[in-house]
Amino acid sequence: ALWFSDFYDRAVKTVDLHGTVATKLVIDDQPSGLGWLPDGTMLIVSMTSRRLLRFDGEALVVHAELGDIATFHCNDMVVDAVGRAYVGNFGFDLDAAVASGDFAGALAAYEGAAIARVDPDGSVHTAATGLRFPNGSVITPDGRTMIVAESLGRRLTAFDIGDDGELENQRV
Repeated sequence: ALWFSDFYDRAVKTVDLHGTVATKLVIDDQPSGLGWLPDGTMLIVSMTSRRLLRFDGEALVVHAELGDIATFHCNDMVVDAVGRAYVGNFGFDLDAAVASGDFAGALAAYEGAAIARVDPDGSVHTAATGLRFPNGSVITPDGRTMIVAESLGRRLTAFDIGDDGELENQRV
């Protein structure tokens, strides 16, 4: 089955090869990025509360608070083979910028967003800064490179992943 977030319905769902959709979990916020720890525990990005949730199949708990790094709604996430989660965020109030009538001005003032790295123990660290709406993150099969789509930067940005999870050697 394919697992996905339906943030309008506030649910984590699956769809199988026959097209059958099943709701697996409902949360009291908008879910976004999904990932799994090495033991199979699911991680769920909680967008507006700026938290990373952990669901073991029975209990849903806060795994990490991201508000010190995420300056607005959190979005996509990728989890590496050792269980480090890399979580992006908008970096600014996108809806307000659109509603202002001066999206170009808001975009010109936009300083970018940070990616939070959440280690398996739930500790939170700044992994990268200045990204223009980091989204669509992936880690290459060898586990050595993370690629992030910068939606408002119109580019793909790559980082080497150090043994300690640090992101290094940023490049387009």
